[in-house]
Amino acid sequence: MKIVDLLPRTYTGQHFAKQLIRSGTSPSFQYGEAQAAESRKDFIHKLKIGQKELKETFICLTLIKKHPLLSDPLLDTAISECDQLIAIFFKSISTAKINQRENN
Repeated sequence: MKIVDLLPRTYTGQHFAKQLIRSGTSPSFQYGEAQAAESRKDFIHKLKIGQKELKETFICLTLIKKHPLLSDPLLDTAISECDQLIAIFFKSISTAKINQRENN
C-alpha cells in the first residue's frame, strides 16, 4: 500500500496503483477465507486464488520497476516479499494436496 501511495499521479501511475491495490491485498483476504474453508478442497482452492493474485502482484511490481514508474528501495523489498509469499503459498498448496491424497 505504501508503494501505491508513492506512484505518480499520472494516468499510468494510477492504473498501476489501482491494479496493485486489488491484487496486492487480495491474498490476505484469500488466506483468511482459506482458514475458514469448509473442506480441504475448498482450502486448496482459496490458496490457489491467493497465489494467482500474488503472481499478478509480482508482475505488476516488476513492470513498475522496469518502466520505471518508481525508483524506491521499498519496491525491491516488496518484490522480494511477494516472491517469498508465492513460495509459501505454493508449499502450503502442495502440502494440502499431499494430505488430501493421504486422507482419501
